[in-house]
Amino acid sequence: MNLIINNLSKRYGQYLALNNISCQFTNGVYGILGANGSGKTTLMRILATVVKPTEGSIRLNDVNIFELGDDYRDLIGYLPQHIGLYKNFTAEKFLHYIAALKGLDKQYASLKIEELLQLVNLTHVRKKKVGSFSGGMKQRIGIAQALLNDPKILIVDEPTAGLDPKERIRFRNLLSSISRDRIVLLSTHIVSDIEFIAKEIIILKAGKLLHQRDPQELLQEMEGKVWLVTADDHDIPKYQSEFKVGNMIRTEDGAELRIISDEQPSNHAVATKPNLEDLYLYFFEEDQHVAIAQV
Repeated sequence: MNLIINNLSKRYGQYLALNNISCQFTNGVYGILGANGSGKTTLMRILATVVKPTEGSIRLNDVNIFELGDDYRDLIGYLPQHIGLYKNFTAEKFLHYIAALKGLDKQYASLKIEELLQLVNLTHVRKKKVGSFSGGMKQRIGIAQALLNDPKILIVDEPTAGLDPKERIRFRNLLSSISRDRIVLLSTHIVSDIEFIAKEIIILKAGKLLHQRDPQELLQEMEGKVWLVTADDHDIPKYQSEFKVGNMIRTEDGAELRIISDEQPSNHAVATKPNLEDLYLYFFEEDQHVAIAQV
């Protein structure tokens, strides 16, 4: 299966949400990484045929997805950033309702719902109302509804926002486990969501595609751009004002700073191995966050 995006743009009035994007996907997990406002959700909504592009095309096996219509929608599963749940429905009733909307055979739906409740570890709460679920449980029932029709293309938009670390790990392991024979498109601004499971990373910024590359290739390009600097309290503000500081670990005499910079920030700075968080900060300076740990 081959999904190709060609010269895709989307305008909302004068605002250009996507600007001439071209990329392609085969089976596996693709991490679509970008800050808020980068165009991730717009791309997800177009891929799910919720909205149409202003220009360009998306072709599945050389056929435009909007020409395929329902034949394409039968192949996709979609978990939007904010899923609408009927809070008075039980988990089981909600999945049966969605299965009916998708036109699934009742016998098949019953078997599939049983399988999916086990897959997302919600069998024990199948009779509980989804309105009582935690955020992680709601996301898991969301991914279950997206998988009801056994989609060949799974589209998930910011699926772990608001989840605790344990739920995020559970969720990304679930996506990895089901990606062998389908395309999984995962939109996120949380680097850890895709660090270990993405076949390729698509970096979007201000509606433009910056990269579509293997994570290790992207990290190789970051070699020589990440530095460790030991600084006393007097020098810390200077480094913070002049450089992107990705991490700061407090020591007895000051702090060890992790700095992202094309140039060596000081004579005693030591180059260190980059990670995907460094990559994110390199491209999205406005979203940098400093983590401080006491030692």
